[in-house]
Amino acid sequence: MISALRPTLLAFSQFVRTPTLGRRVAGLLALAIILLLAVNLAVFVLIRRTVDFNDTVEETQQVRLVSREVLTRLVDAETGQRGFLLTARPEYLAIHDDAVQDLPELMQDLGGLTVGDPDLGPRVARLGELSDQRRGLMERSITLARTGRVGEAVSVIRSGEGKALMDAMRTEIAAIDEIQATRQQFRTRQSEWAGNVTIIANALGGFLILVLAGASAWLIRRYVIEVQGARDALDRMNAGLEHQVQVRTFELTRANEEIQRFAYIVSHDLRAPLVNVMGYTSELEQAGKVIDRQISTIEARAPKSLDPDAVVAVREDVPEAIGFIRASTEKMDRLINAILKLSREGRRNLVPELLDMTVMVHNIADSVRHQTQAAGAEIIVEPLPRLESDRLSIEQVLGNLIDNAVKYLDASRPGRIVVTGEDSPGGWIVYRIADNGRGVSDRDHERIFELFRRSGKQDRPGEGLGLAFVRNSVRRLGGDITLESELGKGSTFILKFPTRLILPDAGDYS
Repeated sequence: MISALRPTLLAFSQFVRTPTLGRRVAGLLALAIILLLAVNLAVFVLIRRTVDFNDTVEETQQVRLVSREVLTRLVDAETGQRGFLLTARPEYLAIHDDAVQDLPELMQDLGGLTVGDPDLGPRVARLGELSDQRRGLMERSITLARTGRVGEAVSVIRSGEGKALMDAMRTEIAAIDEIQATRQQFRTRQSEWAGNVTIIANALGGFLILVLAGASAWLIRRYVIEVQGARDALDRMNAGLEHQVQVRTFELTRANEEIQRFAYIVSHDLRAPLVNVMGYTSELEQAGKVIDRQISTIEARAPKSLDPDAVVAVREDVPEAIGFIRASTEKMDRLINAILKLSREGRRNLVPELLDMTVMVHNIADSVRHQTQAAGAEIIVEPLPRLESDRLSIEQVLGNLIDNAVKYLDASRPGRIVVTGEDSPGGWIVYRIADNGRGVSDRDHERIFELFRRSGKQDRPGEGLGLAFVRNSVRRLGGDITLESELGKGSTFILKFPTRLILPDAGDYS
């Protein structure tokens, strides 16, 4: 993972160190992104503070409402108490009992809302104590009234102790309200300040973003102008280069044609004396036979008159020399034919057509079936992509490669030749002819494509012309051929052709 990131990091480091227009644009955009993130962060903080403020306001209202409810329920209980004492009617006592029953739960809620609060906690505790005392006082008067001691019960009310407890409770509740109101005012001011700061930050951030956007637009406009200028200059250079390429192509084509004509003339001129040598060799052979017959006659009549060295020369040395001369002339004749073939192929007009490569390779495989069957080998042809090229050249190229693969199979294992193909990016098609034959040494991967050069053990017929012819034909079709091979394991010839054959148009520059 780190090794895969290393080129990216190196490229980024080079980009940062190089002072270019692109780096400035990237810097401004990065700064704009940072400002946007800062503004978003400020808005997020404001939202959180607003949420906290709302929670605090709600909690404050709850405290104030519950404390007021406590006082209200005590007033209700007191009303029910007095009504019962004055009328002795039980429905007033029911009002008192309902109010008293709600008070413990209300005090528990109020304590939960103010738990841990150093300002409100003690006052809520004091409020609870006062509430308990007031309830106790009311219960004592009601008990006296139930036992018929109404006068004593009334005197308890007239003592003013209940009123003092209620006043003390109102004082505590008022203090709680004041504390909560003060806190709410402070938090409101804080929230307003934070809102103002956020508004200023947003305005400043928006202004800076507009400035950066303007600067970026100016730099991008300048960059586009520079790129367009560079593109126009490149177009002018390409036009000039295209003209030069056409001129060089015409010159190379003309030089190639001259070389091919020269090769044809030389080969043709070499063939004439070669034919003479081959003819005179036959005459020498016939003359040697005549001399041999004459020597046989002399041997029968006067054997002692013959020189043994002359007999050896006529019957052994001369035939051997003639045999060497004939073998050499035949080899030279094959070489001249190969050169003529290369020359004729180079001068032949290419005719592009859409080729069914699968059918073509199957036909080539069928043509060497007797050889593969004799060697116990098989040729596997997978579905191949179609190609638009010169049929004769493609057939000769593939035929040579498959014939070579069959010729150089390893007798120690069953032969296997596989032909595959695939489309390649950029408008190319790649074909592979793979075998498990002898293989080629690393040092000979390029050498075997040279004229008259061969590799490995020379136990198969040939002059080292096939692969040279193949590479020349492939290059003439606008393609390329490479070899992947390991000695003793097999070889894979890789052919790369353009999807469509484009015939060169040299033009007229005479």
